Amino acid sequence: MCNDGCSGGKSGRPNMAPVYPKAGSYPNYAKLVDRERAQVDRSVFVDEGVYQAELQQIFARSWLFLAHESQIPNPGDFIRTSMGEDDVIVVRQRDKTVKAFLNSCPHRGNRVCMVDAGTKARGFICNYHGWSFGIDGGLRGTDGKVYEKDENFEKAQIGLTPVAQVDSYKGLIFGTFDPNAPSLLDFFGPFTFYLDIMLDNDEGGTEFIGGAIKSEIDCNWKFPAENFVGDILHAFWTHQSGAQAILGGGVDLGKRYEELAFQASVYGHGIETNLDKVGNTRTLGYPELVDYVYDLSETAKDRLGELRSRAIGAISSCTVFPNFSFLPGQNTFRVWHPRGPGKIELVVWTLVNKNAPDHIKEMYRKGVMMTFSPGGVFEMDDGENWEYSTRVNQGFVTKQQPLHYALGMESADLERDLPGHIHKGSMNDANQRLFYTRWAEFMEYDNWTDLQNGETAPPQKADKAAE
Repeated sequence: MCNDGCSGGKSGRPNMAPVYPKAGSYPNYAKLVDRERAQVDRSVFVDEGVYQAELQQIFARSWLFLAHESQIPNPGDFIRTSMGEDDVIVVRQRDKTVKAFLNSCPHRGNRVCMVDAGTKARGFICNYHGWSFGIDGGLRGTDGKVYEKDENFEKAQIGLTPVAQVDSYKGLIFGTFDPNAPSLLDFFGPFTFYLDIMLDNDEGGTEFIGGAIKSEIDCNWKFPAENFVGDILHAFWTHQSGAQAILGGGVDLGKRYEELAFQASVYGHGIETNLDKVGNTRTLGYPELVDYVYDLSETAKDRLGELRSRAIGAISSCTVFPNFSFLPGQNTFRVWHPRGPGKIELVVWTLVNKNAPDHIKEMYRKGVMMTFSPGGVFEMDDGENWEYSTRVNQGFVTKQQPLHYALGMESADLERDLPGHIHKGSMNDANQRLFYTRWAEFMEYDNWTDLQNGETAPPQKADKAAE
């Protein structure tokens, strides 16, 4: 450990430069996703070795959601979040840029920020030995200046480890620990075409309101992520009672549902929608919200075009790989933070248009709490399913049986001129198959050239359609 420097010589000075993990290659884990048979090995949901590989291969490399710009509008405003299992502080700098740092003191590793969010911070102080850091992550001082009196102590070389890259897209802030990761826009690819349904349907932009709700669910993070990437099928069974309680009747998608519906996927990011305009919005139980979305759909045609304007409040769901999801219509945005193979921390926000009337914003806030929150009628349904799916898959004999993801194998839609891999209808497993194909690509490839040119990459037609 000392390398002959324990006596105080300069050769013993520690190298405190940031250390970012290198990707490896786990071909055996990649094979757990059988793309030809559309099967997934159950161990991907319960195996500790697989989970540790995910933290290295996926969460240490992907662009992960950090915050909305509206949460940290002024210098010194900050929010604490997670990237995988790494605790992170996201803070607005004095020059209005945004930086993010590991929430861990480089001295003994304690948190330097204990609260979830704050405003006008001048810095962060570790409770253990009093090391203090500026909002730029630099070490400002130590308790009693004991360390500064040591001639080998180089304060300028010590600070909070920065997240390697931070960038934003239309109000959403993302970060990656990989200095060599492609830009955020390249990570999204032409999937921004679909993100804009929620992020750019009004000229005033968006904001988060009402704070955040946190809860824990005893499930693997991939179950909720794959559910939101394109599983409308479960609503007919899982959410019937909730729909009856709120709407006075069960889930009814109408005769033309599958005729209008489609799934789209780029790099494992996926959305399913049926373009019915207000199907999801209706579940919030406020007729005035339905009227608001109908009007918004009309005014958004110039910005988004006819197709996307019909999806603003439609029966839709979306996941940005790996663990950031939202529901158009309900306006619930959420992150599934992994906390082990069998546990997640779920953080939920309500997104609204800044220009929306205050009473409309309040209806969205209350509607999200009633439907998709720890006490929400739909979230409780989903959470129970995900918990049992995770728990049951731990059985030794059970784990030997592959899981079926083969619905709609021949549903590719080559006629719609839309970005990404398009599949007809939404009641199939197309987006889930591509989600797990992307997962396998991250397990197998140790470089971004292969990652960006794998099976989940957008087909050539996508570039033309997104222009």
